[in-house]
Amino acid sequence: MGKREKKRIKGNNLKPRLAIYRSNKHIYAQVIDDSSSKTILSCSTLEVEVKAKCEKTSTKIASKIVGEILGTRLLEENIKEIIFDRGKKPYHGRIKELAEGARLAGLKF
Repeated sequence: MGKREKKRIKGNNLKPRLAIYRSNKHIYAQVIDDSSSKTILSCSTLEVEVKAKCEKTSTKIASKIVGEILGTRLLEENIKEIIFDRGKKPYHGRIKELAEGARLAGLKF
């Protein structure tokens, strides 16, 4: 291990972790409860609901739609606060748009 080992981000049942994975064509988001090691919700650009609203899945618009859908689903589950985990990717572009879409839906992080 290196000198600059990053602190691991962990979520619990009150504040679960929103993990983001971005590939060249798609973006995936899942909400994880690390205390029980279970995925609560997930959403990606592969879903029919997202594909119906946008032409391409590799754009900022598609990422914002994924964030909004994920935010509304979490509010239906009575989860209002999350911990944002972007992995090793910078907070920029499509990852930033997903976060802003989730904030528009009413999530706090």
